[in-house]
Amino acid sequence: MRKIRRAVVLGAGLMGSQIAAHLANVGIPSHLLDVVPKDPTADRSLLAQTALKKLKEAKPSPVYTQDALGLITPGNFEDHLATVAGADWVVEAVVEDLAVKQDLWAKVEANWKPGTIVSTNTSGIPVAAVAAGRSQEFRRSFLGTHFFNPPRYMKLLEVIPTPETDPEILQFFCHFGERVLGKGVVLAKDTPNFIANRIGLGGR
Repeated sequence: MRKIRRAVVLGAGLMGSQIAAHLANVGIPSHLLDVVPKDPTADRSLLAQTALKKLKEAKPSPVYTQDALGLITPGNFEDHLATVAGADWVVEAVVEDLAVKQDLWAKVEANWKPGTIVSTNTSGIPVAAVAAGRSQEFRRSFLGTHFFNPPRYMKLLEVIPTPETDPEILQFFCHFGERVLGKGVVLAKDTPNFIANRIGLGGR
């Protein structure tokens, strides 16, 4: 039976760190990864460590209890992508740049375990484009999971399958989003800006 016991969150910016925090809220440990700083004297996982510190100080708090933040392990893309092999879900929330996302997913696939759910939190880039160039098996496990900030408080979760997404994975993730993450899940078509952002833009 499929279950999400561990996750990897790619991108320790505001959205990625908040997703990791909400996973911690429901008892799911995660590795929170980001790029290695350009400063060679800095800690290689500084960005994720800084994000974790900000989560502790954020108001309103993104977590039910401060103890939950102990479930988040900071790391970086160069040293810790191997953690992908032990995850049940890998979610990406890096900068909205298609080339950056595609390059990162190529590195992720090298560590990916077939069947592990992989998703992008993009708010407007076509999901199929993000997964372009990956293997057919990888693309079948890929979908969009668009959270709204802050995930603890915002109810909506858009789930965006591509034509290649495995229906079983889609069904499981919608159930997981509702029953475990406590979200109101809306299925969206893989069109620019999906549902909520299109409404916000007057349907353009």
